[in-house]
Amino acid sequence: MTDGTDVQPHGRSTTAPSTTGGFDHDNRQAASIGDSARDYVNRLRGGDMGSLPAILGLIVLFIVFSSLHDRFLTTYNMANLVIQSAYIIVLAMGLVFVLLLGEIDLSAGVSGGASATIIALMLIDYDWTWWLAVLAGIASGAVIGLAIGALVSYLGIPSFVVTLAFFLALQAVPLRLIGSGGSLRFNDPVLRGLSIKNVPVTAGWIAAALIVVGFAALSLWRYRSLSARGLVHQPLGLVILKVAVLAAVVLGLTALLSANRAPNPELFDISGVPWVLPVVIALLLFWTFVLTKTRFGRHLYAVGGNAEAARRAGINVRRVKVAAFMICSSMAAISGLLLASFVGKVSPGSGGGNVLLYAVAAAVIGGTSLFGGRGRAIDAVVGGFVIATIPNGLGLLNQASYINYMVTGAVLLLAASVDAISRRRRSAAGV
Repeated sequence: MTDGTDVQPHGRSTTAPSTTGGFDHDNRQAASIGDSARDYVNRLRGGDMGSLPAILGLIVLFIVFSSLHDRFLTTYNMANLVIQSAYIIVLAMGLVFVLLLGEIDLSAGVSGGASATIIALMLIDYDWTWWLAVLAGIASGAVIGLAIGALVSYLGIPSFVVTLAFFLALQAVPLRLIGSGGSLRFNDPVLRGLSIKNVPVTAGWIAAALIVVGFAALSLWRYRSLSARGLVHQPLGLVILKVAVLAAVVLGLTALLSANRAPNPELFDISGVPWVLPVVIALLLFWTFVLTKTRFGRHLYAVGGNAEAARRAGINVRRVKVAAFMICSSMAAISGLLLASFVGKVSPGSGGGNVLLYAVAAAVIGGTSLFGGRGRAIDAVVGGFVIATIPNGLGLLNQASYINYMVTGAVLLLAASVDAISRRRRSAAGV
């Protein structure tokens, strides 16, 4: 920075940034868990809702659907829910980067479809190995994002117009490569296995234990490091509580998915965590690190909060925008891959329909602001589960398709209303 200050979210700056670059809202000095709870309540009153509305909504949906159908909470259906939500979560995770800037990418869904088509062609027509084909698909997504970002940041064309044009144009890619009414089978054993195969039970438990132990060690190390240097930190009780909650969630989910969930357990065995879940977790951890622990993450929040203030602080706003669109389109390529793995094929309509709308809804419902400057990678996960739970539960109840659209639209409108009200309250509080 040119003046020795660090730019905070929403354009604020301070001469004493926190150890996390100013974006960890929980990194505050508190004497006890009670003080931390009061601080959290004050932030809620100030409009900092985060993912709380989505979490409460997910709990309500689980209670309603489980009370109306006894198969909703079965291990078989929970595993299906994880698989069904994966491609939405990944696409929403990419959209978070664009939404943080107050921009939009209407082409993300069809960009994923075009990239999945390239992956399928590399596998079928050119006999590439699966990892080379995946790299080609992600690279194609990055190129699309580069073109969009350049047009938005360097020519100043509104992202709505640019991405709408790409939305229309990119639909021609699979149509030209596959042909109208055609499809390409997505039957590579590794890539198709992301949706239809499971991690060995023992390996799943080992991975779960490593996640819990790693999080606990990192949390305690951070607590001791900040405490020894006299910096702001959470109380030890809160750190232990967070570790306990994470352990309960991770180990509980592992236990649930490790059970034999086959309809006829005497005949065959279906157990273990679906392979797609470790992929989502890896992406979540990586992008959370990028957003909270890197200079690019700090710059992204700064530009989204106040682009002019960020520019005056020495941040290259154009490069940040280009990078955000490249990340979004690259994640769209991974989302298209997961969708193709789920349905088993790629067709001219892949990535179209409501894929983009569901992903945007997932990010917003999870807590990412439409106005820029506020959002986290975890928002996409929470919102994605909400979006996937609605058709899953309604499908078990044999409800008509229009009910699904009505409920999803109502949930999105409610989330957008909460976002607008929260923004107004933060403005009134001077945040």
